[in-house]
Amino acid sequence: MKKFLIVLVILVLAVAAVGFLGPTEYAIAKSVKIDAEPGAVHEYVGELRKWPEWSPWEELDPSIVTTYGDKTTGVGAYQSWTGEDGGGELTFTRCDPESGIAYDMAFIMEDDKIPATSAMDYKQVDGGTEVTWTMNGDWDGAVPAIMAGWMKILSPWMIGGPFDQGLENLKARVEAKN
Repeated sequence: MKKFLIVLVILVLAVAAVGFLGPTEYAIAKSVKIDAEPGAVHEYVGELRKWPEWSPWEELDPSIVTTYGDKTTGVGAYQSWTGEDGGGELTFTRCDPESGIAYDMAFIMEDDKIPATSAMDYKQVDGGTEVTWTMNGDWDGAVPAIMAGWMKILSPWMIGGPFDQGLENLKARVEAKN
């Protein structure tokens, strides 16, 4: 029994150490090749009202309710959302039919805003467009300190998986139209 308790204490300390001392900054990047020109991709990516046609988030949380700003395309386009898994907001900082979009966003959990930057970049390649969806942020201060290091470890799964799903949805939607 004594050995079991020692192992248990060591395990608890190791879990806490990763949470407290692990890196908290994350960077996610996922790509897909779409058989279409950048402009055809941009029709769906550059207009926030078209995001529900391909975005993975509504599939993952059907309770999401999206509110759009006065502007839904171009620099300054804005949307916010709420759902049972939380809420957030984003604002386009770049919106170019040839190179893609960039946006500042924040996940909203209770009264806390967790900022991140994100982009969907287009690169013309043989036979189509490579679309790369990225997100960068830092969990430090956004979650309890004991969880911050673990959130970085979990980010590729929590964000990367839905990015893959969204890119595949986008590919299917754009290629079906062309």
